[in-house]
Amino acid sequence: MIIDNPEHHRYEIRVDDELAGFVQYRRREGLIALIHTEIDTRFEGRGLASQLTAAVLDEARAAGVWVFPFCPFVNGYISRHPEYADLVPEEFRAEFGL
Repeated sequence: MIIDNPEHHRYEIRVDDELAGFVQYRRREGLIALIHTEIDTRFEGRGLASQLTAAVLDEARAAGVWVFPFCPFVNGYISRHPEYADLVPEEFRAEFGL
């Protein structure tokens, strides 16, 4: 299960109601900056970070907000899945290597 936890400024992924990982963010009007992704070592190797990242990017698209992928994992995910590159403002894509 993936939820937005705005009190902690992060999207969380849970497995059997246990926090397995999160993507930390900062929001501004029309923009979400994705800062850091972390998966608990007990849950590594299950593709949870990719599932979480895809869900966060899909939600950003649905909300019509720009994405700044400061987190190296998120940035790499977008590089491997170019269908998400349009979420990064064109004038900043080179800065993020996209």
